[in-house]
Order: sequence, then structure tokens, then C-alpha cells
Amino acid sequence: MAKEDEKKETGEWKEFFWNPRTHELLGRTASSWGLILLFYLIFYTFLAGMFCLTMYVMLLTLDDYQPTWQDRLATPGMMIRPKTDLLEIVYNVEKTESWDSYVQALDNFLAPYNDSQQVMKNDACVPDQYFTQEDSGEVRNNPKRSCQFNRTVLEDCSGLSDHTYGYQDGKPCVLIKLNRVIGLLPGEKGRSPYVTCRARKEDSESIGTIAYFPPNGSFNLMYYPYYGKRAQVNYSQPLVAVKFMNISLNTDVNVECTINSNSNTIQFKISERDKFAGRVIFKLRINKA
Repeated sequence: MAKEDEKKETGEWKEFFWNPRTHELLGRTASSWGLILLFYLIFYTFLAGMFCLTMYVMLLTLDDYQPTWQDRLATPGMMIRPKTDLLEIVYNVEKTESWDSYVQALDNFLAPYNDSQQVMKNDACVPDQYFTQEDSGEVRNNPKRSCQFNRTVLEDCSGLSDHTYGYQDGKPCVLIKLNRVIGLLPGEKGRSPYVTCRARKEDSESIGTIAYFPPNGSFNLMYYPYYGKRAQVNYSQPLVAVKFMNISLNTDVNVECTINSNSNTIQFKISERDKFAGRVIFKLRINKA
């Protein structure tokens, strides 16, 4: 009986897979399988068509030169160069290999700011006023021109008179830059925003004297507004260099640099929730035996 039941069960499975009497495969005839495949072919073709149509309509709303929708940042972010993962600049004055990487990073970053490069690519603009370049209705005024930011403006921190940027002498330079924000107007009537740096409370006696380059530590208005990477191909982001003249040696100094408004109507808000909005905090330690 067991063998007969086993044969019967095996025969049922074989008949389910292919029934020679009714010509059914897996319980369906050829016409039934054909209708199912046709249904799913039409169904998924319709879904693909809807997806393509949706993407096409969405792309029609996008602008090639600036975002259709963007947050209006009250305060742009800030960052330093040389930049490390932990925002720490730690080196030993007497060991060249400990600070040479910082010098190389600054050399590479400032290469596009060489005066010879700026003269070829950008314009000599009128300082202390916006360099506005409006479009003529539907006609794009692209590519837009950019103002020169010459490396020599950074003076002692340009790497030209001192190729070590002060790192060899224990007087390091750190470059500060604002993040690019399309359409940002950070000042008014010749009043440019400026950078100030100070030590955190616990390190206030260790930071010493700070020199700024340009001397007023400002981001001149002529570099604004920014029109985007595609519209303003040769844009040179303005920089402020900070030189620590006599910082305490063999001591951790936590430095906070902030952007300040020189305007009565435009104010930058510094939030404790975002450590990069309008400020940057980094650690500086110079060791010497």
C-alpha cells in the first residue's frame, strides 16, 4: 500500500507540472499563460511610462544654473584650511615632517589664487560694492564674470614671502572661508562682513595676538552675490587669513572664529546646535622641546 501511495503522489506531481491530456503546464494552458504574461507586460509598461512622464515633468521645473528650491540660510557655514578630519592642527616646530603636510595643503589650495591666474580669468572689480550681473529677461547673462582675489592680499599668509606660512616659526596661518550660497548678500552700503577669532573661555590666556589678512579680516562685498558653479565658472571664493603671532607652546588652544555683520539690517545668528553655522571651532597645539 505504501508503495502504491508513493507512486500515486509522484504521478500527481508530474501531472501538475505537465498534463499531457489537457496540455497544461503548472495547471494552466498555453492561452492562459499568454494572457497572464500579456497583462503583466501591459501593467509594467504603464508603470514605467508613468515614472518616465513624472521624471520628465519634474526635470522641466529645474533650472540648469540655480536650484529651483533652496533654503534661505540666515548664516552661512564656515571652514578652515588646512582642514583635518578632527579640525585639529597639531605639530612640532622642530620636526619638519609634522607640519610639512599643512604647508603642502595650503600650497595646493592657494594655487588657483596666484595673481597670474587671477589676471587671466577674472576682473579687477570695484571694492565695497556688490558685483551684480542681472539677466535680460529670458536671456541668460552667462557665463558670468568673477572678481579677482589675488593671493598677495593675504600678505604674510600668502606663502610667497614665507613658504612655510609661519609654521616653521611657531606662528601658523589658518585660512577661513565662507561656504558658497547662491544669491547671498551679506552686507550693505560698503559694509562687509568680517571675521574675528578668539580662544574658548578656558584657553583665553593662551592664544596671544592674532593678525588678520586682509588687515580688517573682511569678505569684501565685490565677491557677492554668487551665481552658482555653472553660471560663474571662474568664481574665486574670498578668504581671510588668521596668523597666530605668539600662541602658547605645548598647550591645547581651542579657537573659535565667527563671522560678524557690519550692517544694521543684516545679522548673522550663531547657534549652539550647529557648530559650523557662522563659525568654526578648531584645536591648535604647537609643541616645542
